[in-house]
Amino acid sequence: MDPSTLPVDIFVTSLQFTKNTYQDIYPAIDPTLPSLSLAGKVVIVTGASRGIGGHGIVPAIAKAGAKGLVLVGTNHDLLVANEAKVREINPAIKTLSVATEISDPKAVANLFAQIASTFGHADVLVHSAAIGVGNGKFHEEEPATWWKNFEVNIMGTFNLAQSFIKSLPSPTTPATFINLTTGGAWGIYPYMLSGYNISKLGALQLGSWVAAVYPNITVINLHPGLVETEMHDPNFARFNKDTPELVGGTVVWLASEKAKFLTGRTVCANWSVDDLVERKDEIVAGNLLTIGLQGKFGKDQFE
Repeated sequence: MDPSTLPVDIFVTSLQFTKNTYQDIYPAIDPTLPSLSLAGKVVIVTGASRGIGGHGIVPAIAKAGAKGLVLVGTNHDLLVANEAKVREINPAIKTLSVATEISDPKAVANLFAQIASTFGHADVLVHSAAIGVGNGKFHEEEPATWWKNFEVNIMGTFNLAQSFIKSLPSPTTPATFINLTTGGAWGIYPYMLSGYNISKLGALQLGSWVAAVYPNITVINLHPGLVETEMHDPNFARFNKDTPELVGGTVVWLASEKAKFLTGRTVCANWSVDDLVERKDEIVAGNLLTIGLQGKFGKDQFE
């Protein structure tokens, strides 16, 4: 598939699940809505120094009135700069910045130790951090570089999710885990980096597994759409872009009670949340928006 031959809106329309779609923030996901308030909650955001996390999710969490915000990334100076911007948005919020290599279990354990001493525990984990590295076509990939995607995107997700679960005061404590993914996790795009896409599929399934095993935790995988970031693939330069604010507002909505029926499922930031709510019964009854093998299965079909 040659990207230059595709319509500029292909990555919205080809994944369209709701009648209405958006590429920028809209009223239902306005993070300042009282119905979406995060008052009293502590939120962790990984990838908070830059990109979607830093420019979209972190400001939205601040606008939603969270009690506390933990900014996690690899660049301490950028985290501190974003922390200052958060306090400009919401002077009442308590912040904590922790430079962390999420692929390192000890570093993640240290992160949650600092969260425990500062806040007790966090209520929401928004996992936006990821890498996409590679050397070109699949047969040209350097194995160590290819595997680096898995160390960060899967091992990092495992470390964060495990520590988050362990940090909750009890096995019944309500919590939310919003796990950013990509359409490349389930779609095959040969011009994209294979290590990135395949590792993100593993991280997506990890999120769905946590949802199945821990009913107290609402887990939703979020495809953010096509947002211009430092990781942006040049193959996508000609296509319509989504704003960081769209993703930030969607994250705040997903952290609300309204989204609990989506646990274990994958959604796209372009989809109308109002339309998703209208299709709630259909989504739950049909177990829609989940990853599975297509086909007709079961011995009954042969009897």
